[in-house]
Amino acid sequence: MQFPVVSGDLTTQDVDAVVVSLFTGIEKPEGAAGAVDAAIGNTISALIEAGEITGRSGELTVIHTLGKAFSGGNAYPGFAPKRVVVAGLGKADKFDLDTLRTVSATLARRLRGLGVKHAAIIVDGIHGADGLEHGDTAEAIVEGAILGLYKFDKYRSKKQSDDDDGEDDKELESLAIVEFDAARVAEIEAGVDRAIVFAEAAGFARDLVNEPPNVMTPTKLAEEAERVAGAADGLSVTILERADAETMGMGAFLGVAQGSHEPLKIIRIDYKGDPDDAGNNLWLIGKGITFDSGGLSLKSTSGMETMKSDMAGGASVIAAIQAIAAIGPKINITALCLATENMPGGGAQRVSDVVTAMSGKTIEVMNTDAEGRLTLADALAYAREHGASRMVDVATLTGGIVAALGRGNSGAFSNDDDLADALIAAGARRGEPIWRLPLDDVSKRQNRSKIADIKNTGGRPAQATTGAHFIGEFAGDTPWVHLDIAATAMTDSPSGWKTAGATGVPARTLIQLAIDLAK
Repeated sequence: MQFPVVSGDLTTQDVDAVVVSLFTGIEKPEGAAGAVDAAIGNTISALIEAGEITGRSGELTVIHTLGKAFSGGNAYPGFAPKRVVVAGLGKADKFDLDTLRTVSATLARRLRGLGVKHAAIIVDGIHGADGLEHGDTAEAIVEGAILGLYKFDKYRSKKQSDDDDGEDDKELESLAIVEFDAARVAEIEAGVDRAIVFAEAAGFARDLVNEPPNVMTPTKLAEEAERVAGAADGLSVTILERADAETMGMGAFLGVAQGSHEPLKIIRIDYKGDPDDAGNNLWLIGKGITFDSGGLSLKSTSGMETMKSDMAGGASVIAAIQAIAAIGPKINITALCLATENMPGGGAQRVSDVVTAMSGKTIEVMNTDAEGRLTLADALAYAREHGASRMVDVATLTGGIVAALGRGNSGAFSNDDDLADALIAAGARRGEPIWRLPLDDVSKRQNRSKIADIKNTGGRPAQATTGAHFIGEFAGDTPWVHLDIAATAMTDSPSGWKTAGATGVPARTLIQLAIDLAK
C-alpha cells in the first residue's frame, strides 16, 4: 500500500474517495472539510443538521458524489472524487493519537469493503487537537491504516476479508495525504516514514505469531532471526544450540526443552548504535515457547488453542530490533529469545524435579506449565553475564494477568521506577497501554520452596505477581521490567487497529522505548 504526500486541494483529487473528519459538536465544517462541504452543495452540513452525522468516534458516513463517472456529467462540477467519507473523531477533549489510529484502521477497512482502490485524506483540522503536530497526525493515520488492513490468510485456498464471508480480492492500494501548505510536506513525509517502520514491525511480529506451530518451530524462528539480521544494516545474529546451553549450565531452560523432539535455539541479535559506550545498552528478552502444551501438567484442548502465541514475546523483540536498526538510535540493543516447545514427551520434565539455573539458583518445579519463567530465568542470567545495563523481558506468562487487568492493558512489574516509567510512556505513545503492579513481600513468600532455593509457582493467588517475583530473582540489581502480555498478545475479532489473531503487542512499544532511552 502506498501513502503519497500531495500538496494541493482535496476537492481536485481524482480518487475513489476523499476523507474528511469532524469532532462531535461541530455544526458546520471548517477549513479543508468546509471546502469539501461547499463543493458538494453543503451536503455535510445538511447531514449534521439532520442528525445523521454526529462526529461520534468511529462513525463513518459515505456520501456518493459520483465525480467524473456520473453519466450526465459531474453531479458537482469541479469536484473530482467519487465519494466523500466523513469520519467521526469523538470529543475534542478526549482525542489523542490512539483515537486517530483506531479511527484510521476502521476507516481503512471500510474503504476496502467499498472497493475503494485510491483514497485521499487531510490532516487539516486534526493536527491541532491535543497539541498534535502535522507529522504526528500523519503518522497515526498511516500506522492505523496499515495495522487495520493486516490479514493473515496464506493458508486459505480462497482468500476472504474481514468485511464479509465471501471471496474477496479487494485491496486499498493507496491513501494519499493531502496538504494545502507545501511547507509542511516534509514534516508529513517524515511522519509517514516513521509510521511505516513501526507498523511493519508490528505486522512482522503478527506474522510470526500467527504461523501454525508445526511451521513456526524454534528452528524456523531462528531462521527468521537470521533472515532479519542478514537483510538489515547494523545487525549481527548468534544462534546457540543445546550443547551451548549445557555448557553454560542453563538447567532451567534445558528442563523445559527436554520433552520436545524439536531442537532448542538460543537466538541473539545485536544492534550497536553506540559502539563507543558498551554500557549504554538495553536488552529486550522475549519468551520463545513456540508451542505450550503445559508439559506433564497438561493443558485442556481449549487451553492449547492459542498456545502457538506463547512465543509472542520473542516475536516482538525480533521484530522490534529490525525496526530499531532501520531508525538508528544511539543506543546498543540486544534482542534475546530462548526458544523451545513445552511438550509432554517421555523425557519430559516432571513435577517435583529440581533444576539448577545458570545463575546457580536451584528451582523446585511444582508445575511444568509454569515453564516461561524457567526459560526467562536463564535468559536474564545470560543477559547479566554479558553486560546488560537494563533489561525488559516480554512474556505471555500468566492467565492471572487477564484476571487482574482484563484485555486492555499489559501488566508491568519492575525493580526500577525510571525504566518502568519509560516503558509505560512508550506504550502510551503507541497505544499499547501498560499498567504497573506491585512486587510485594507478602506474595513473594508464596514462591518459597522447602527443598530448593525457590519453586516455580506460588499457587493461584496473585498469580501474575508471583510469576514476576520468580523472574525478578534472576534480575538481581540490574534495572529490569517484566511485561506480561498474556492478555494483549492475541484477540478474537477485529477492533480498531487490532485484527483477529496476533496483535503485534508490544513490538511498537519496544521500538519507542529504544528511541526514548537514546535521547
